[in-house]
Amino acid sequence: MKNLIRALSLVLIVSFVLLYIVNRLNTAQGYTGEHTITVYNWGDYIDPELLEQFEDETGIKVIYETFDSNEAMLTKIEQGGTSYDIAVPSEYMIDKMKQEDLLLPIDHAQLPNLKNIDPRFLNLAFDENNEYSIPYFWGTVGILYHPDKVSDEIDFKQWDDLWHPSLKNDVLLVDGAREVIGFGLNSLEYSLNETDKGRLLEAKNKLDTLTPNIKAIVGDEIKLLMQNNEAAVAVLWSGTAQDAMWENESLEYMVPEEGSNLWFDNMVIPKTTKNREAAHQFINFMLDPKVAAQNAEYVGYSTPNKAALPHMDEETTSDERFYPDEEQTAKLEVYENLGKQMLAYYNELFLEFKMHRK
Repeated sequence: MKNLIRALSLVLIVSFVLLYIVNRLNTAQGYTGEHTITVYNWGDYIDPELLEQFEDETGIKVIYETFDSNEAMLTKIEQGGTSYDIAVPSEYMIDKMKQEDLLLPIDHAQLPNLKNIDPRFLNLAFDENNEYSIPYFWGTVGILYHPDKVSDEIDFKQWDDLWHPSLKNDVLLVDGAREVIGFGLNSLEYSLNETDKGRLLEAKNKLDTLTPNIKAIVGDEIKLLMQNNEAAVAVLWSGTAQDAMWENESLEYMVPEEGSNLWFDNMVIPKTTKNREAAHQFINFMLDPKVAAQNAEYVGYSTPNKAALPHMDEETTSDERFYPDEEQTAKLEVYENLGKQMLAYYNELFLEFKMHRK
């Protein structure tokens, strides 16, 4: 009898230990539960203090993971190994994720702070009535430069200025297919959402002629390189530019007149969620005016939260380079989901362009 009791006790102990280990592994891998959510976001794209504040206010633990491209984010969510409760994709990827049935509808009744969002950033074509996404940040793609390091002949009102001979080995490009192929298209006065393969190849061939001027194609380090005067010019996102300009006041930012990208990153709830109610709580928390203001000042990108603007530095919110008015934004294009085959072609051209440099 004693041996039986000992055996049962040992089984119970082993079971509890295994259960504990599984729970720890699940938490480490982003599996969420009643008092935990996993947020999947771009790198350096939220004020860490706000995560702590959300945890203190709600008692919900936040597991925070990052990605460096929309495509990497999509692959991870498609694999389904991690139960993400919140993700922050860009507009064209939201459209794609909707089509692939990867998102849950958002219950606006659980988001009283949604009223704080500027109406011009709601009900856009990629997500009508914001059924699946809520605005997080927005901005443009443009040119950051050191005025004292470029020729007086250059003002970057045209994309073609990047090809100026004086910029040999002095231009940085952000490592993004839509961004780079996009400004190639813009320089030819074609749409950012071009699907004609002849025009796309024409843009790629023109980009090949930019090779002598390209110093590097880089990721997040582009900001630090420009702050430290490692290059004269960079093509990048407006928020990254603004962040660099805070650190180096000699920098300037310009969106060329031929046009450029108007982008949006929105919060979504993937179908992998295990805590839908807490996901709504997190979105509503991020829509609070003071929270949105603090987040925008930390990240450096433009907030769509109209109620947050009075809580921010007026010098920032009145700067039309980063908060362009409706007339200016009307000249810009939002990336569309061009479909798997066409996006693959964009990526193929971009890879060929990068290989051409070697």
